[in-house]
Amino acid sequence: MRVAALYDIHGNLPALDAALAEIRRERVDLVVVGGDVVVGSDSAAAVHGLLDLEIPARFITGNCERVVLAALAGGDISEVPVAYQDHVRRAAAQLDERCLDAIRSWPATCQVTVDGIGDVFFCHATARNDREMFGAETPEPEVAAMFETVRAPVVICGHTHIQFDRHVGAKRIVNAGSVGMPFAPPPGAHWLLIGPNIDFRQTAYS
Repeated sequence: MRVAALYDIHGNLPALDAALAEIRRERVDLVVVGGDVVVGSDSAAAVHGLLDLEIPARFITGNCERVVLAALAGGDISEVPVAYQDHVRRAAAQLDERCLDAIRSWPATCQVTVDGIGDVFFCHATARNDREMFGAETPEPEVAAMFETVRAPVVICGHTHIQFDRHVGAKRIVNAGSVGMPFAPPPGAHWLLIGPNIDFRQTAYS
């Protein structure tokens, strides 16, 4: 099995379309969507495009899905900076019932067995929650605590929009980066191709 991991799309439809075109050329067996599909210019179109994908797909939720659902329910979204709260409300207004039903069903994590790699654990930010931040230089003891419940030898995460690959104890932790809003060069839609290796991809688009 070969897997494409797409994280942090943020409603960027041109980036998503470009990444999916390359994924089709690679003939992957499964797409894992790692959360934060929404909160961007085309949130609904991005969700629909992934739900209609002809390639088998598994989804996990991100912090943006969670705050969009909270906004729709009239709940507290104060964790979002005030400057971005209107973006959350606009994304919420775009989503139809099909999108919302799907998002409500997405679990926080999933695990897949990949040829040549073994068990791979997917989460949005960390195993503990969808909002913790860490990077390639975060002290190892701090990161180890974030993933102490995970038994799989490989972890794929996102949330910080920066690709990296590091080892923490016996675990290999790889950040897929962001399809729609990468915070590090090169430009393009950043994602992972998994199996039998783990390859960073940056797909150009216009």
